[in-house]
Amino acid sequence: MLPAFLATILFSLSVVFANRTTRVLGGIPANLYRLCLSTILLAIWAHAFGKGLAGGAFPVFFLSGCVGFGFGDLALYQALPRLGPRLTILMVHCLAAPFATLVEWLWMGTTLSPAQLVSSAVILTGVALALAPGEHLHIPRNVLVAGIVLGLIAAIGQGGGAVVSRKAYAVARAGGQDIDGLTAAYQRILGGLVFALPPSLWILWKKRQNNRAAGNAAEFSRAKFKSVPIWLWVVLNSLAGPTVGVGCYQWALGVAPSGVVLAIVATTPLVVIPFAHLMDGERSGPRSVAGGVVAVAGAISLALAR
Repeated sequence: MLPAFLATILFSLSVVFANRTTRVLGGIPANLYRLCLSTILLAIWAHAFGKGLAGGAFPVFFLSGCVGFGFGDLALYQALPRLGPRLTILMVHCLAAPFATLVEWLWMGTTLSPAQLVSSAVILTGVALALAPGEHLHIPRNVLVAGIVLGLIAAIGQGGGAVVSRKAYAVARAGGQDIDGLTAAYQRILGGLVFALPPSLWILWKKRQNNRAAGNAAEFSRAKFKSVPIWLWVVLNSLAGPTVGVGCYQWALGVAPSGVVLAIVATTPLVVIPFAHLMDGERSGPRSVAGGVVAVAGAISLALAR
């Protein structure tokens, strides 16, 4: 359970760091820069100390990256402006775990004990309690429907990517290979980068063309990167998220069922609360605190149920 908890903490920090970068750079550039930087950092580790691209599991890890980093994250970043962060995160984290559990059971025959299932349900209940919108959503029907569909796709991408990673570890073990978490993260992020790079570059190119048509002669985001703190937040976001965070996440998937790992990672939005309070001064209401207590209790129960 330790790697899953470490991944949760690192992902929570990554959310706070990402908030700083997206405020200045925008969502698409910030995501693209973190993926590129993380690919470089993971490549250095994998080729210097890990397995590099070796192993029969590489195509499966690559596919996992296409499903999770590419397919899932692209839908996630399109759902966010339509539903807002609270409802989007609620959908993705609460639906990814049961979806992954079902798929892994059907595909790989992995089952969870009744205690693990109950503990996972408690965690998801706590997340839902803390993150559920407190007032009626004033969103146009067509926007709401599109956001829900994209949120479902993002949840399927996250859950599906986790299950494919589990399959990749099974393939590696069948071939007598031991793949460390950072090497797995490197092989996985390559799939995500290849999948996400073309549409990201196309969107950025269209944005630049629109700026030129509007008479905006500012260079594409370069001026914003002259500020050292922005570079710092990009580096921290890359380290906490796709680099070390995903490394711990892959480590967890190598030793535990995806349903268990995703149930713990589902507490990420709750762990963000104290970090956001310390760094950005955001305050949480009683319901968020109550949901956090429920989710943490479920996580402890899940660890003991192992």
